[in-house]
Amino acid sequence: MRALGELLFENSKETFVVHHRKAMSHHMVSSHFHRTYEIYYLMSGKREFFIKDRTIVIEEGDMIILSPNILHRTTNTEIPEHERFIVNIHESYLTAPDGSHAEALNPLFGKEYIYLKGSSRGRAIIEPIANSIIREVQEKKPGFERYAQALTLQLLIECCRLLSESGYNAPAPTSSKHERISEVVRFINSHYMEELSLERLAERFYISPYYLSRFFKEATGFTYVEYLNNVRIKEAMTLLLSSSMKANMIAKRVGFGSVTHFGRVFKQITGYPPSFYRKDGR
Repeated sequence: MRALGELLFENSKETFVVHHRKAMSHHMVSSHFHRTYEIYYLMSGKREFFIKDRTIVIEEGDMIILSPNILHRTTNTEIPEHERFIVNIHESYLTAPDGSHAEALNPLFGKEYIYLKGSSRGRAIIEPIANSIIREVQEKKPGFERYAQALTLQLLIECCRLLSESGYNAPAPTSSKHERISEVVRFINSHYMEELSLERLAERFYISPYYLSRFFKEATGFTYVEYLNNVRIKEAMTLLLSSSMKANMIAKRVGFGSVTHFGRVFKQITGYPPSFYRKDGR
C-alpha cells in the first residue's frame, strides 16, 4: 500500500474508531469482522467489496453500513487509487434509555449490511458530516470523541432517511463467476463445522481444485483456508461470549481437530487468545 494521507483514532475500549485514508493502492491483509457497526464511505475511486457471501463493486459516493460480526474485505479494482472514510461504533452508542433512536435507525437494525448507492443529494448530506468527524478527530478539542460520536449518530440517521426515500436495492453480482463463488461461500458458511478440504469442496461444485483456489482468492480477497478459518473463529467468538462451553468443546464445535491449532489460529486472527474474550467478558 502507498498511503497519500492517513488519520486514525481508536478509543481505549475499541468501541469507537475513525479511519480516513487516501491511498494509491490497498489490499486488506487481515481478517475483518468487528463487534461494532462499520460505516464505510468511498469518497473517491472504486473498490471491490466482499461481504459475507458476495463481491460487489462500489464507486465514489457509495456507502456500506455493516452490522457487527459480518465478515468482509476490500481489494483493488483496475483503478486502485482511492479515498475512503470509515467509522466503527458500538451499538451501545446508538441507543437511548427512552428508545428515541430506535425508530430513526430502524432501517439499519436487523440487517446484515446496507448498501447506499451514491447520489448528488446523498453526497451533499453525507460528506459535510464525514468531514466534520474527520476535523474533530484531527483537532482533538475538549469533548471531541463524544462530539464525533454524536455526528456519527447524525450520519446514520441521515443514511436511514435516504434509504427510506430511495428504497433498498441489493447490488447486482459482479459477474457470473463471482455468483458461482458466492454459492461456494454460502456452502462454507453453513458447513464450516464439517471437514471441508478444498478437494472435497471442488468435487461438490464440479470445479477443479486449482480453479476454485485461484478464483476464490480473486473473488473474495481471501484464500480458501483463510476464509474458512475466519468463519470458524467468528463463530467461536460468539460461543465464547454467549456460553460457558469450554474452549476445547468450542474448538470441536466449529470444526478444529485440535485445541492447540484452534488457539493458534484464534490468536492469529483476533490478536488475542480465546481466554481473553471469556475472561474480559467482551
